[in-house]
Amino acid sequence: MFFSLRVVAAWASLLCVVALAPGLAFGGGILRGGAVGGIFIDPQGVVSTPDKGDAEQLLAVWQSGLNPVPRDLQAYAERRYVSLRGLESQVAEAARLQVPLGDAVRYMAGLLRVEYVLIYPPSEERPQGDVVLAGPAEGWKVDALGNTVGATTNRPVLMLEDLIVAIRSSDQANGGGISCSIDPTPEGLVRVRQAGRALRRAAGPVAKARLLEQALGQQVISVSNVPATSHFARTLVAADFRMKRLAMRFEPAPIDGLPSYLELIRHLRNVPKNVQPRWWLTTNYEPLKTDGDGLAWQIRGQGVKCMTEESIVNADGKLTRTGKAGPFAQKWAAMLTERFDELADHDSAFGHLRNAFDLAIVAAVLGRERALERVKLEAPQITGAYKLEEYHAPKHVASQASFIDNGPSSWIITASGGVQTYPWEIADNSEVDAGVSRVRDDAVAVAGAGSNWWWQ
Repeated sequence: MFFSLRVVAAWASLLCVVALAPGLAFGGGILRGGAVGGIFIDPQGVVSTPDKGDAEQLLAVWQSGLNPVPRDLQAYAERRYVSLRGLESQVAEAARLQVPLGDAVRYMAGLLRVEYVLIYPPSEERPQGDVVLAGPAEGWKVDALGNTVGATTNRPVLMLEDLIVAIRSSDQANGGGISCSIDPTPEGLVRVRQAGRALRRAAGPVAKARLLEQALGQQVISVSNVPATSHFARTLVAADFRMKRLAMRFEPAPIDGLPSYLELIRHLRNVPKNVQPRWWLTTNYEPLKTDGDGLAWQIRGQGVKCMTEESIVNADGKLTRTGKAGPFAQKWAAMLTERFDELADHDSAFGHLRNAFDLAIVAAVLGRERALERVKLEAPQITGAYKLEEYHAPKHVASQASFIDNGPSSWIITASGGVQTYPWEIADNSEVDAGVSRVRDDAVAVAGAGSNWWWQ
């Protein structure tokens, strides 16, 4: 019986479990370095999978540098309130004293998501205006990917760094959105087309896969409208990598019922050589609810969905997006979207992406309503003075191949993909609901006379 190969080349090996890499450092409570948050980025910007063997070492370093969670922040709360004016004050005080920010500030009192944005212009009762963010919250810990997550829910906590990036990048996001993308070079795609004869001569599937990887070469990572060295950008890239890693069967999904794309197509007999699936993650929100005066906003919805379409590779290695989706690529995208909440609970890379989307929408709402001006909050630290932690900027990733041992001799290359969000479009899509005003009133009522920057 004749046995042939279908070789499937995916883009890059990526995050499996986090590892401690040379150059790892603490930046005032945040782990920095090559291997953080589930991906390794070397000083040249090349992304790869961290070494599994270093996971325990990373966790030990984390635990030695993490301050104990304050007792009053440990328990899970359905709704915790965080003052933007209070955060600004905390950052300014740390700068004045020249000390690192406390973990409670860095992790925004343990907020797990932003559900409400509440705006309070100055009034007789409250001479100092404020913006308050509200959502579920709890104490925090580190998980196996090196992400900071809720102590009982395992959902990633929000990071002040990401909020600051979202606010500072809001004007750019209004123009072109926020995105990351990973794309093969035209030269690499041409080499793949030319490698057909060598692939047929190669002995065995492993040799064929290595030839395909060498032909495609490094792929290019681009990040738009947020600093490429920021944790925010790293979050986009990590989630995109992780998605492709699951799609191309480099490791199994951490939940049942989410097979890889390769498993879905393994029994197909004819796969067009030049048609390549493309997946990307984008926003998935319901219309925001607002009080009608622009003072109270509710962010609703799952937050993230997976999209797909086919691309065609021509003889010059150029990709043309067709606007159409192959049935099996579409099925895989729909499955990931349907299971996203459960997946995010088991894989913090996806939960962190949703947090980043939430914060980008918060920044868009603040910009749309000119909220900082309305509440007379200058926030010089948040808007400019505070120096963000910097990571190696992701620039390239080596291609990695997998294969299926049935069907006619052919191969598929995942052409490109990424993450895309247009937060201002989401902020512009709203409906009036008087119930949101009650949440705004409740926030003031439970705050009491204290001056703490968070309450519940």
